[in-house]
Amino acid sequence: MDDRLHRLLQRQNGVIGLHQAVELGLSAPAVRRRVASGTWERVAPRVFLVAGHPRCDAARVRIASIWAGQDAAVSGEAAAWWLRMTERCPPRVQVTVRPARHPRPPEAIVVRRRALAPPDVRSVRGVRVTAPALTALEVAAALPVGGSELLDRALQRHVTFSELISAYHRALGCTGSARMRTLVTAAADRADSGGERALFALLGRAGIDGWVRALPFGPWTIDLAFPAERLAVEFDGWAWHVDAVRFQNDRDKQNALVAAGWTVLRPTWHDVHDRPDDVVARIRAALRRAA
Repeated sequence: MDDRLHRLLQRQNGVIGLHQAVELGLSAPAVRRRVASGTWERVAPRVFLVAGHPRCDAARVRIASIWAGQDAAVSGEAAAWWLRMTERCPPRVQVTVRPARHPRPPEAIVVRRRALAPPDVRSVRGVRVTAPALTALEVAAALPVGGSELLDRALQRHVTFSELISAYHRALGCTGSARMRTLVTAAADRADSGGERALFALLGRAGIDGWVRALPFGPWTIDLAFPAERLAVEFDGWAWHVDAVRFQNDRDKQNALVAAGWTVLRPTWHDVHDRPDDVVARIRAALRRAA
């Protein structure tokens, strides 16, 4: 039993549930004795942390997962961190439980009630979490700024667009689904024309003129150019659409522009929609330097 217990604690960052201890042959009184002696610390109802193990981010996620039970799943930003989509684990770990359950969460655990379809749940390193597509959608929809960038990175590294669409359809009617629709629609658009129109409208509202659309330059076309100031503004859409050929072509054009004495700015779809004031400020600053 000691070897199995040791291996379990190593796998679980020093965290163990009461049911796991009992399955390994420890009685409830034996667990209480370990808590009384300080060998184990009770960190949530029926969940313990072995002395000497730090309550690190991984331990916090495991505590929440074990406390929530085998029919629940870690979700939200904590799931994104566990799936290595983000670098930051939130201070409060969210778990999703069945709608019929109404548990009272301990401190630092947040409960959300929702029925999850089997394709929307994965077991990753011993923890049940929402699947990458649903996790990316939910976190992106909840972020006030930067949600589109998170979804863009997820499409580059973690999920396919078809998986994203399927997860969105299963999430219809749930909290955040309207925002999910906006993000999925934007991600699906392979044409940059819509983003460019948003950029042109942004410059119009800011009162910035003197620019030309689609200015020929060698074998290429500059998306938006200020010829007098030799400033080129190249619009970048969602990165997950960019293949190797287009990437190389864009870099060849930028190198040629710089060699010809042009300044090149590359605002993205995310910049234009989430940080329009920054885009305007950067263009104004480049125009002042050129003048």
